[in-house]
Amino acid sequence: MQNENNNKISLNMDTNKQKFDLEDRLVAFACLILEVCDMMPGSRAGCNLEHQLSKSGTAPALMYGEAQAAESRADFMHKMKMALKELRETRINLRIIKEKPLIKHSKVDSAYDEVNQLIKIFVKSIETAKANNLLRK
Repeated sequence: MQNENNNKISLNMDTNKQKFDLEDRLVAFACLILEVCDMMPGSRAGCNLEHQLSKSGTAPALMYGEAQAAESRADFMHKMKMALKELRETRINLRIIKEKPLIKHSKVDSAYDEVNQLIKIFVKSIETAKANNLLRK
């Protein structure tokens, strides 16, 4: 088995479970969002939503990278909350695309499912960080 740095998902030999890497998942999500953006029609509505979606859908990966280099616990929490806000904006953009519908494609459904999962992960991470911060006081 390769070194963990060479694997995006590595196996934990003790439990035989996959190691979860949020950065990799956020980068994959950003790429999926850009694929959805590339499918958007050139109409005024399509162009507007494509622009909004490309920004909000790629921002969480970048913000998570910033959070990993946070200067304090408060800075970490702020950056995680900002990423969560972008994920929620992305979910609404995808919902509009689905309900209009501007495009019908399985990648839109996959992106919508993934953004919902990512929101749950970020909510839980923020709750955990808050609880840990309270315990340290």
